[in-house]
Amino acid sequence: MSGIAIEDLLELWSAELREVKSRLPPLFLQASTAVSAAMFLDGLLGPERRKTGWMRAEAAGDKGPWRQQAVLGRTAWDADALRDVVREYALEALTEPDATLVIDETGFLKQGKASCGVGRQYTGSAGKITNCQIGVFAAYVSAKGHAFIDRRLYLPKDWTSNPDRLAMAHVPEAVRFATKPAIAVAMVRRALEAAVPFAWVAADTVYGVGELEMALRRAGKGYVLGVTGAAHFNSWGARPDVGGTAEDIAKALAEDDWVRLSAGAGSKGPRLFDWAYLELADLDPDYVGAPPGLGLWTRGLLIRRRPADGELAFFTTWCPEGTPIDTLVRVEGQRWAIEDAFETAKTELGLDHNETRSWHGWHRHVSLVMLAFALLAVVRHKADALAAPPKTARKVPRRWSAGRCRRSVVLPTA
Repeated sequence: MSGIAIEDLLELWSAELREVKSRLPPLFLQASTAVSAAMFLDGLLGPERRKTGWMRAEAAGDKGPWRQQAVLGRTAWDADALRDVVREYALEALTEPDATLVIDETGFLKQGKASCGVGRQYTGSAGKITNCQIGVFAAYVSAKGHAFIDRRLYLPKDWTSNPDRLAMAHVPEAVRFATKPAIAVAMVRRALEAAVPFAWVAADTVYGVGELEMALRRAGKGYVLGVTGAAHFNSWGARPDVGGTAEDIAKALAEDDWVRLSAGAGSKGPRLFDWAYLELADLDPDYVGAPPGLGLWTRGLLIRRRPADGELAFFTTWCPEGTPIDTLVRVEGQRWAIEDAFETAKTELGLDHNETRSWHGWHRHVSLVMLAFALLAVVRHKADALAAPPKTARKVPRRWSAGRCRRSVVLPTA
């Protein structure tokens, strides 16, 4: 956000914070709870490194954390309604028609067995199997910025098969076991029902093959979804003959089949990888129930190779016919945005500082953090727009005076 005067930035920040807080009162039955929720938001945005109830209460000038805790537990309000408010607020600033919906999960390290959804399971946050909760998230990513727009706590089978445990954590009766891909499909459907403008979905190997693929094809959305090297691919129709596992296909490629492209800017500059793209078949999406009139779409295999050690990653793709590899690489590279969002939300906004044990407490805390993160994303986008140099009118080249001179033509520009 360089290039903007500090006075303008402070005014922008104050205006957006007021705007965000003005959207909270309709969510609550009592005005005092809305005030407490606004103070909760202030605590998340404050300088305290730990966003615990006592820390937030101290920052708010309260004698104890009870008002803060009431927002997450004792009062009655719908966290899903807040989720929808976050989505609407973020999209007002970040919307673009070619945006990407990125789906990923993150872990919340926990001790004990009482916190809703907790158990020994793998989390990339720790890089191992450990005692934790897992949250599945959807982030909206465009050239204007990125923000979380959906979330859901994953419940392992040893939770959903134990009614007493579910009751102790106040899990709604309608909640049943759902795989992570099924959770992702539900998030995509909510985005479609809310008319969220996006053209692509990107996700890692947990979500790559199966029901999410079919849901996106029927919705007429492109995707770049991670798969393992053991996934099988075959070409058909007029395409060159390709068949086998993704890893075997990659090994058979010639060096000329690879092109070095950036997957986006990283903390140390462009994230350069070698890429290969194989178009496997051109299909009419009408056959899978997609909206009519979309034209031919292409099913393909995108392969990424790390220059340093040759490590491979594989992605199944679905896109309009003629989509260049550069576009697919850009979409895959946007998965980095949700990783950045997780890191920022945890280190700056207390995403993993939730002290409640219930289903509602987890979703309320996470939704308030999502609102704080959306505020940061909107402020950054608007500040960058204010700092951008104004577009100047194109200078009209000066012409020589009329006459028979050979140089009575438009002067070449520099």
